[in-house]
Amino acid sequence: MTGPWVGTEMLHRGAEAVVHAGSWMGREAILKQREPRTWRHPDLDARLTKSRMSAEVRLLRRLHLHGSPVPELLAVDSSAGWMVTSRVPGGPLFEHLRNGGEASMLEDLGATIRTIHEAGISHGDLTTHNILWDDEGGLSIIDFGLAQITEDLEPMGLDLQVLNECLKASHPSIEGAIDRVVSGYLSKGGEDVVARFNDIRGRVRYHG
Repeated sequence: MTGPWVGTEMLHRGAEAVVHAGSWMGREAILKQREPRTWRHPDLDARLTKSRMSAEVRLLRRLHLHGSPVPELLAVDSSAGWMVTSRVPGGPLFEHLRNGGEASMLEDLGATIRTIHEAGISHGDLTTHNILWDDEGGLSIIDFGLAQITEDLEPMGLDLQVLNECLKASHPSIEGAIDRVVSGYLSKGGEDVVARFNDIRGRVRYHG
């Protein structure tokens, strides 16, 4: 990619996309470039890339207008499969918690997740890798590649369950972690979503 983008480093290579850090017109930014899937027919791959990128763009714009703490969209080319967003300060919450950092922000995290759900969006991959925390206590949520616009309680409850499983597996030393998240979530309403989460959690325990 050329033009006003200046790349500095590759941050992550995932199954669907490569993420680079750099600048866009002098502003710190992140470039997400979807990778071609060589095993798919080129025409089908191009259509899917455009569709998925367009969907993620709509979600980010909706969340930004809603005032949710997410990256700002700076530029996009859905046909070419890339987007540029503002670079959010901070690092993954995963690293902060694994390094023994304070877990006091978990209530704030719950309230932050609620703002995403209030916008009618479920994240789809809500782990501590996709939540950023900065030294001033600010929280942001990133990577909406699996998100969807929905009013259904099930995917929102699943967001909390995915985070619950992540906290138990990756941060087992934090006592009552998901309870702190839920407490913050309920501070902004969402009793119906929490009820669905508890139902999902009960189903997982039963089948487990």
